[in-house]
Amino acid sequence: MDIAIDLGSSRTAIYLETRGKVLDSASVVACDSTEERVLAVGDEAYNMIGKTPAGITAEYPIEGGVITNSRLAERMVSAMLRQAADFRVSLPRVVASVPCGLTEVEKRAVINTVSVAGARKVFLLESPKAAAIGCGVDITAPKGTMAAVIGAGTADIGVISLGGLTVSRSTRRAGRAMDSAIVDYVRDKYRLMIGENMAERCKKEIGCVKPFEEERVFRVKGRDTVSGLPSYADIGSGEISTAIIPVAMGIVSEIKSALENTPPELVGDISTEGILLTGGLAALSGLGKLVSEQTGLRVKVHKFAADCVIMGCGKALRMIPEAERGESTSPLVVI
Repeated sequence: MDIAIDLGSSRTAIYLETRGKVLDSASVVACDSTEERVLAVGDEAYNMIGKTPAGITAEYPIEGGVITNSRLAERMVSAMLRQAADFRVSLPRVVASVPCGLTEVEKRAVINTVSVAGARKVFLLESPKAAAIGCGVDITAPKGTMAAVIGAGTADIGVISLGGLTVSRSTRRAGRAMDSAIVDYVRDKYRLMIGENMAERCKKEIGCVKPFEEERVFRVKGRDTVSGLPSYADIGSGEISTAIIPVAMGIVSEIKSALENTPPELVGDISTEGILLTGGLAALSGLGKLVSEQTGLRVKVHKFAADCVIMGCGKALRMIPEAERGESTSPLVVI
């Protein structure tokens, strides 16, 4: 049985060939300080961030799409594969999504991590390709498709034609950078120190890059930076927009850069079909409209934007035979 995995900076999803998507959990591992014993993985570990006692850490082993702690990443993937299947998977072939900006060394780290978890062979699929496939696009056709995957760790933009990436751009300032911007804004304006999990909740509840018709308010809780005592502040959606718009404009800049470097014939296709906006951050209020205004192109935000990459990886399992034969039209990468 073949498996697809979207190993994201914020969340990891697993797709089984016979059952579809079976797991979507936070990419977090909680363990003792020696990293000898894993205490929790996934959403359970996520709820421990910032709340652990001495001797226990809860952390993301992947930052900006790059594996920063290979040992924890290996144990996380192994645990999630066991959790995803009600039986032990024996030497499966795996399609794993990766950001399009990774170096060969960073790609090799992904392959090693998944291989240690028990994979017989690992095939890589750049996230813009996976997202386009997940949206139902035939990426092997001789026409240009632009897909942008806006996630927590990275924003990946690719122009795809004939199964390959003609132009690609990637930035590691995406959802997490917005969370950090909210933390900084609240600290500077309200003298209140909040955690990034609280900032993320605030972003999900009232985050926007275009003002809502009616102002929304979210109460953030943390520690007063002067007195050191517990405190809170009621933050408006307009303030959150002010905090995160520089990051959003950085993502738009990468999209425009990709367009500027795209061959004219493919630009013509994109102007007709529009830009596919996917990833967890694609649902951020006003982001699609901002991209459309800045590029002058129609932007399509998929209804299930957060699932496009894993669903695309799942569909790509059917392409493994041609990748194994070394056919040049295969979108899968073998290293």
